[in-house]
Amino acid sequence: MGFADLLEEVGGFGRYQWIHVTLISLPGLMMASQNLLNNFVSGVPTHHCSLPANYSLQNLSHSYQVDEKQLLKAFIPPDSLGNRLDRCRRYTEPQWQLLAINSSGNVSQLQTEECLDGWTFDRSEFLATTVSEWGLVCSSRPLKQMIQTIYMGGVLTGAIVYGGLSDRFGRRSVLIWSYLQVAVLGCSSALSPTYTVYCIFRFLTGMAVSGVILNGVSLKVEWIPTKERTLVGTLTSFFFTFGQMVLAGLAYWLRDWRKLQLVVCAPQLLFFAYSWWYSESARWLVLNRRSEDALKSLHRVARINGKPEMVDKLTIEVLHSHMRKEIESTQKSLTAFDLLKTRGMRRISICLIAVWFATSFAYYGLAMDLQKFGVGIYLMQIIFGAVDFPAKLLALGTLTYLGRRVSQAACLFLSATIIFANIFVPTDMQTLRTTLACLGKGFTSASFTTVYLYTGELYPTIIRQTGMGFVSTMARVGSMAAPAVLILDEVLPALPSLVYGGAAVLAGGFACFLPETLNIPLPDTIEDVEEKWSGRSPASRHKEGMSLKEGLVSLDGTLSHEGVVLKDGVALKDLKETEETGLNAL
Repeated sequence: MGFADLLEEVGGFGRYQWIHVTLISLPGLMMASQNLLNNFVSGVPTHHCSLPANYSLQNLSHSYQVDEKQLLKAFIPPDSLGNRLDRCRRYTEPQWQLLAINSSGNVSQLQTEECLDGWTFDRSEFLATTVSEWGLVCSSRPLKQMIQTIYMGGVLTGAIVYGGLSDRFGRRSVLIWSYLQVAVLGCSSALSPTYTVYCIFRFLTGMAVSGVILNGVSLKVEWIPTKERTLVGTLTSFFFTFGQMVLAGLAYWLRDWRKLQLVVCAPQLLFFAYSWWYSESARWLVLNRRSEDALKSLHRVARINGKPEMVDKLTIEVLHSHMRKEIESTQKSLTAFDLLKTRGMRRISICLIAVWFATSFAYYGLAMDLQKFGVGIYLMQIIFGAVDFPAKLLALGTLTYLGRRVSQAACLFLSATIIFANIFVPTDMQTLRTTLACLGKGFTSASFTTVYLYTGELYPTIIRQTGMGFVSTMARVGSMAAPAVLILDEVLPALPSLVYGGAAVLAGGFACFLPETLNIPLPDTIEDVEEKWSGRSPASRHKEGMSLKEGLVSLDGTLSHEGVVLKDGVALKDLKETEETGLNAL
């Protein structure tokens, strides 16, 4: 008997679980806004060099009897393609002869200079962005992409910091703090006086976002019976998908980066206010020697689920009898190094590192550069959000009938093919380019859905959460690298697409070496993994796994593992839910 059986006795997926899951999933609407916020906060308006201080377009327009757009030709040269005004250069002296009706002079011979008086930005698409406020264009253009890289660095740091803190202080406490941190620091970002201050606030906000996502997932699934987790995880993932479209609506309505920053972060105060209703994970409480608190939480759940008779039946002794298996599973102190010690685990981990990195890398490479498709950025964000709905449903279908390995490799190879194909589509064929981009985003989204489930099924119960944290770290690295790669288009416009597509191809190859898990029982121990998938003889597996059996528990409850003594017999980092499949983290 396990904790899952205990949940069934207090009501299974009852009224409490419905309320619990809904309240924890609601912040997902705003988490999408945080991850993709830079598309709008740092949108690049159409711009050109400002005229010298002693010239005024309005006055000159009256003097020369020409409109202001025509007048700009005397001050701003055309770009290299000749389709529009150059964004980063201006003539050193006004070229009045270019205002003549049939002027066809060779403008390439005329002297130009950088924008010494700053830039003039068009306000039709954005009223104000960080780019227009701090001049993040031309030579300073990389600073625009750096904002997203710094934010994702905060997400990565938060995954490490808040993951450890949640094992020590509990999921509920860290989650409540994370809501408050996102609200306070996110709203403070809207008041940033300089670029540097804004980047610092975004880094700290990214840390808190990671705390919300990781602890929200853990607290959610640890109160859900096993058989409902896949369905609930899939359905709640649509909060994030819908949130992408909410972001587009808010950005279109506000069009000012400070207002948008404030509006997407302020709701976290509401989430903070009602988060005190959450019950701490009973399983975490028991494994941290807080059985009385765990019992109170279970009694509360039973009453809300309409099972008041369980309040008298459920005692400390019954609780411990149900939790015996989980307590025993924590008596081996395993770390991330155990993911690479044995042959089977090493093979799985290396392949998953490649898959997680490339999936996140390609996903954010497409999602964070919406302006290049020539379609309105607000409409493009809605389309990119909507495409996730069929993509996730398609992923669930292929996972069921084709298996995990085929689905994972196919998603990566197809996304790479579409990214490569878009390189050869002319820029004036915007409809085709946009369609291919949406298909590419859809397949990378399906790859995310697949890899979450696949990872949970590949890693054994005893180290599943450690494995999930380890490989998802690679996803954070990919999301950090993706915005930086966009800068390569200054060297060659097709270069970013080549890098994104190439990474997806390599990862698709690695995915082919992963073992299939369709309709195969979940492994519980590392020995199970080696027996199923390493392809080695039992004797070799026994010898290689000896280091995993060195932990001994003494009669007084003190755990000794490889010479290290841990009080209370339980390693805090191994106290997470051991039966999570990973799909719930979408």
